[in-house]
Amino acid sequence: MKCLTCDNLSFSIICKTCQKNLLTPAFHKREISKNFFNYSFYAFSDIEDLISSKYYFHGDRVYNLLAKISFHKFAINFNYKENIIAIPIDDHTRHDFSHTAILAHHLLSQNIKPLYNVLKATKIVRYAGKDLEFRKNNPRRFKVNKLKNQTVILCDDLITTGSTILEAKKALEKENNKVLFSLTLADAKL
Repeated sequence: MKCLTCDNLSFSIICKTCQKNLLTPAFHKREISKNFFNYSFYAFSDIEDLISSKYYFHGDRVYNLLAKISFHKFAINFNYKENIIAIPIDDHTRHDFSHTAILAHHLLSQNIKPLYNVLKATKIVRYAGKDLEFRKNNPRRFKVNKLKNQTVILCDDLITTGSTILEAKKALEKENNKVLFSLTLADAKL
């Protein structure tokens, strides 16, 4: 197959050279509400085409690779005094795979266990290209399924305004869950 970024022949969807030269993650921290932070690994502008792959048949391979390079490395270096549950935000399967479930899966480690089908939007809204006012006027109305009194981290592919993450956090906290922080592949404000 051809590498998605350089068109050279490769055994992987993105060749080792491009992984090394283009996909080395950097750790970014953004406060999205008082004392609540999102951590991301890339600037959205650097991996926009790869993030958009979630709409195509090869997106699961791209997301697995990105998650292995970033989320997995984070998980093996993360140490916390208690076990943590990784919750993918709205891990639906509209495109034959769930990109957020793939990200959470790569957090599996000694301290972190992913849990799926926990946080679902009851209202499907596409936020791509929409401003903060639109997002606030059209909440996703998350429902939490059978998760109470746990310590969790949220997983998503992209943070723009932070409204989705904050809405998900609020839904989890209503069930007495403690949300430590959120992790995303990319940050649109970088």
